[in-house]
Amino acid sequence: MMEALGAILAGGASSRMGENKAMVEIAGRSMSAWTADALTTALTDSSRRVVLGSTPISGIPNLEDRPGDGPLSGLAAVADAADLLGFTPRAVLVVAVDHPWVRPDTLGALLSRYDGVPVVPVHHDIRQVTCAVYPMSIVAAASDAATTGMGFQALLDEMVIDDVTPDIWATWGEDGRSWFSVDAPQDLARGLDRYGPPG
Repeated sequence: MMEALGAILAGGASSRMGENKAMVEIAGRSMSAWTADALTTALTDSSRRVVLGSTPISGIPNLEDRPGDGPLSGLAAVADAADLLGFTPRAVLVVAVDHPWVRPDTLGALLSRYDGVPVVPVHHDIRQVTCAVYPMSIVAAASDAATTGMGFQALLDEMVIDDVTPDIWATWGEDGRSWFSVDAPQDLARGLDRYGPPG
């Protein structure tokens, strides 16, 4: 499998959750722990991980986002992460900290498709930008976009993308859980009802 940097996007104010959502417990573990375990399993080198944002995760280097709003500011910090870890990856595998049901098999399948352009799952006709693989070449563009207010989807609209549609990801055993976001307490209840405990 291709060597990649694994990045957990852990920025944001968690305003809809009412507390730091990364620390919210599901089945006795924090959301961040579930996400970190899945990412670690998917990578060939577990030392090549970083948390981007204000919430540290034990045992993983942590860097603040670059200036700007939303997940683009986290992606923009990937260049700092590569410097911190001392290697230049071909690509970065990102997953949001609020995706506790993310499957290692799905992350691995996304990595295996990488061929120089962003690999992004599509669900209900929406690109799931926080569970995807991006080339390092996108990092500079992400930094510019984050500071000018451009959204992630608009940035991708300007690029050639490997859109991974449901007919593809369903063959991996994926059912959408890997990018199910827990932004509010009702999302957590809905996720548990739909998927059961993570893991």
